[in-house]
Parts: sequence; structure tokens; C-alpha cells
Amino acid sequence: MQLPFVNRVKQPLPWLVGLVVVGLIGTGTIAYLGVRSTPAKTDATDLTVPVKSDRLTIRITASGTIRPVQTVNLSPKAAGRLAELYVEQGDSVKQGQVIARMESDDVEAQLTQARANLAQTEARLAALRNGSRSEDIAQAQASLSQAEAQVKDAQARLDLASERARRNRELEAQGAISRDSLDEVLNTELSARATLEQSNARVREARQRLAELQNGSRPEDIAAAVAERDAAIGRLQAVRVQQEDTLIRAPFSGVITQRFATIGAFVTPTTSASSTTSATSTSVVALANGLEVIAEVPEVDVSQIKLGQKVEISADAFPDQVFEGRVRLIAPEAVVEQNVTSFQVRVTVLTGKDKLRSGMNSDVIFLGKQLDNALIVPTVAIVTNKGQTGVLVPDNNNKPHFQPVTIGTTIGNQTQILEGIRAGERVFIELPEGQKLETVMKQMEKK
Repeated sequence: MQLPFVNRVKQPLPWLVGLVVVGLIGTGTIAYLGVRSTPAKTDATDLTVPVKSDRLTIRITASGTIRPVQTVNLSPKAAGRLAELYVEQGDSVKQGQVIARMESDDVEAQLTQARANLAQTEARLAALRNGSRSEDIAQAQASLSQAEAQVKDAQARLDLASERARRNRELEAQGAISRDSLDEVLNTELSARATLEQSNARVREARQRLAELQNGSRPEDIAAAVAERDAAIGRLQAVRVQQEDTLIRAPFSGVITQRFATIGAFVTPTTSASSTTSATSTSVVALANGLEVIAEVPEVDVSQIKLGQKVEISADAFPDQVFEGRVRLIAPEAVVEQNVTSFQVRVTVLTGKDKLRSGMNSDVIFLGKQLDNALIVPTVAIVTNKGQTGVLVPDNNNKPHFQPVTIGTTIGNQTQILEGIRAGERVFIELPEGQKLETVMKQMEKK
């Protein structure tokens, strides 16, 4: 059943006060016709209007709610106490701007230690890569010369002790000296031999040290120092990340819509937010960017919605203003509520951003294609007889005659006629005095 629309015919019709839907049980006839309240008019011209050819813009209406395009609750990455809060509700911020700072004394201490450790490893690596200093080589050469001199001296002492031991063995064999005297000489020889061996060992160490200084650092030592340096860099970077995490930055440009925490509050790393400002919170602030209307479009109309389509937006808060919008997204999946199937359509708000606010209720009108030279009749003129749609036109005797038509789009109080009638022909918008629609239909069936 078609719903009636209020007739707004340009020519004055003071007798038209309402619409009535008449259902004929048995014949299945439905009509949208005016009800009299003034003296009868018998002239068909007074009861009919001409079919017009005009430009018709398809308009699809829907209700919606204004929401931010982007919205997020900002919280720290680690639980802690809020040290500084740099914004207030309503402030505009840029992407990357610092919104708040968490307490970070322990992180600062770790940062100082990590920097010192890195400096130590870099110094050791630089020393290995630069090689030995000339003064170190000279000192090693002097140590080697001194060790070699000690060897010569020890060798001379050993030679003297050995010669003395040889003579004392002969004397002891002849009985000229006692065994104790010989043992004393032999011990002196052993002591001189040990001194010589120690001197030779010092010479070998001095030569090895000199060779190392002259040859430079070994590749494996440099590689080990590089690994230590890289590990120190990694530790420093990790602490710097912790330091950066104490700063809460805006992920995108927008407006601070809510403030949930105060300085000194303990804040946790979540995306929810407390409803009131208190000493404990789960977020610091809420950030929003842009405005859009989320409209619910009935399933029967969604095929006429296109991306980029122009939209007129009216909000309950501004009943006398119309704002501009454009379709940016059509949901791929329907939403069913109370057995009504609809699709969410997101409309970007182009004008009125300084007035419209998130959460406002709004009505939207999707402006569809324009139909040039469309045949239009008042919706009140459309009748249905036994399931067939048509209009009543004057016959040769100016009596109502049912004319089947194919209708198109209905916009407000006008309906498009696709087939069955021509421009300029007249159609009844009210029956003559004393006639009823069911009577007219029965008379037509008898002819």
C-alpha cells in the first residue's frame, strides 16, 4: 500500500483539507483523493490538474548521528603516575604533539648509566683500532734490552759458579775440603742457574710484548670490542625507548574532547576511559578528528547511494540550517534491528564543522540523479485498482476514467510517471460531488 503525501498543488484549492485512503474490500481498489468541505464543483477542470514535464531530483532521506571520523583514548604504554598534562578539553593539537608526561626518575638514572657504559666500550674499541703508541713500543724495547742484560749477567754468574764447583769437586776428591764445603759451592751453582732461567723467561716475555705492540691489535680482539660496543648501544636504545614511552603524543591532529586524569593520578595502559576525573584513571584524554554522519539507509534505497554523492545535512540543534556533506563509505554488510534491514552509510561533513558536535542527531537527504523532462503528477492522484496502479483521467463526458500507468520515484508530494500518460493531460485529484471511488470503478467494469 502506498502512503499518502500532502498535496501542495500550486493553484489554490481551498476545499482540499486532507487525504483519505479508501480500501474497497473485494475489488482491491485503493485511492489517494481529496475530501470535500466546501460547495461542490462540477467542472472537471476544477477537480483535475495537468501532468507536468519538469526536472526531478531523486532525494533519499535517512536519519543519522554525528560522530568523529577518528577518535581514540590516549593512555601511557606503562602504568605510572602522571607528571605533566599540557592540554585541556577543547584544545586543538597537531600530530606528534606531546599531550602529557609520566614520571620518569628511574628511567633517567638508567639512561645515565647506559651512556657511561657506551662511552667505556667505545674508548676500548678506539684504543684497539688505533694500535700501540710509539712511547709504548720504546718502553717495550727498553724492557727487552734490560732483560737481555740481566741474562748476560746471570750467565756470567753461572759460568763462575760452575767453574768453582768443578774445582771444589776435585779438592773434595783429594780430601782437601769437606763434603759440606762442596755442597755449599754446588748450591751456589744451582742458584745461579735458576737466576739465568728466570732472566731468559723475562726476555721471552719482553720480546712477545714488543712484537704485539709492533704488530698491533689482533682481529679477534677488535671483533670482541665491537660486539661489546654494539651491546652497549642496544642497551642505550632500549632505555631511550622507555624514556620516549613516558611521553604521551597525539597520534593524529584533532581536538581534545575529554580529559579523564589530573596531574598526580595513577594511569594504566588501556584504551578505555573513566567517566569522571579522579585520582585513578585508565586514560588521560580523548582525541577526535573530523566529523561525519553515520546514517541508516533502508535496504530498498541503498542501491541509489553512491560514493561521493552529495548530501544535505540538517541537525535538530540547527533546524533552520542545511549543511553540506558527501558519501565516503557504504557498509558492505547490513544491520537488522527490529526486523528492519538497513545499511550504514558514512557521510563526511563538509560545512558546519564549527557548529556541529559529536553525538548530535541529524537528518540527511541524499541527492541522486536529476531526471530531465520527467512526467510528474501529485501523489494524491495515484490510485490502485485490483493491484494495478493508475490515475483517473476525464473521458469524453468529463467523467473519471481509470488509466493504468507505470510510476517511478515518489519525492514528497510528487510522483514520476514512466508510462501510460502524456504531458498536458489532466488527472483527477478529487472526485466529483457525490461520487465514490468504488462506484466509479464498478461503473467502468460494466462498460
